[in-house]
Amino acid sequence: MTKTTRSFIKAINHVRHFIKKDKQEVTLNNAGVPYKIAPYFQHNPPYLLSHRGGMYERPEHTQLAFDHSQQLGLTGFEIDIRLTKDEHVIVFHDPDVDRTTNGSGLVSQHTLEELLKLDAGYHFKDMDGNKPYKGHPKAKIITLAKLLKQYPNQLINIDIKDDPKSFVGQIAAERLYEVIMKHHAQQRVLVTSFHKKQIERFNQLHHNKIATGASQAEVTEGIIKLFLGSPYLYKGQAHTFQMPLSHRGISLISVKLINWLNSKNIFPGYYGVNRLDLMDELVEKGVHTIVTDHPTIAHQFLYEKNDTSN
Repeated sequence: MTKTTRSFIKAINHVRHFIKKDKQEVTLNNAGVPYKIAPYFQHNPPYLLSHRGGMYERPEHTQLAFDHSQQLGLTGFEIDIRLTKDEHVIVFHDPDVDRTTNGSGLVSQHTLEELLKLDAGYHFKDMDGNKPYKGHPKAKIITLAKLLKQYPNQLINIDIKDDPKSFVGQIAAERLYEVIMKHHAQQRVLVTSFHKKQIERFNQLHHNKIATGASQAEVTEGIIKLFLGSPYLYKGQAHTFQMPLSHRGISLISVKLINWLNSKNIFPGYYGVNRLDLMDELVEKGVHTIVTDHPTIAHQFLYEKNDTSN
């Protein structure tokens, strides 16, 4: 969610002042029939998901990260997927392996066997600048199939990263669907993508059996129509909007937006939430899903929340 985030709100810059003005809580009437709540969303909120397993605390998208997140009691993971040269679905963010491993080149130009040999802890540094997980046996690239099998009690938000125009991108939705169905994971996964075409392709496969999130274009459309006073014109079918906290210094944490989404059974979520006070604020305003790079902070939030309720 890094490169694409920079252009996330370009299309709505002309309505930024509407968001700035939104200071009071407004509960909107439902403009249409609420969407059926998917099984993925039928658990108690808030959902706390570790971004790539918690990329600021462990090497991203590795068993080290996922184990750490699960041990801290988070709801699940937010992950990215890409296809290998031999069409395996792996859990990986970048188009190439250079940033996070000791390898080089595009993911799509490597076989699964080649990728599994790489050290995914090679570049990770802790707060002191050390590399504690370099060469660690659990600092390896993992397949989606292994992730689903190894963490059966975790909810998993899956982001399709491959460009829909590329060869692997053209078959990514189908390969993803096959893995999900093979592991009977349709009730505990959410499929998202910044690419509208990938969501459209996936929707043609699952026939409303699996929860899906709005693409970047659909989120932008919904926000524009809401703040221009015509939310009833929004006809999207997504189960959730997942949004950055801000764009160019303008907060996107809008109570008006959050209430509108909740009124339509479209679950509001924000990513990049790395402060305890912000988690409190978002949940208080009705946000359903929080995605964080720091699972230890999410653990503290859960501890304080449970302590308050007792």
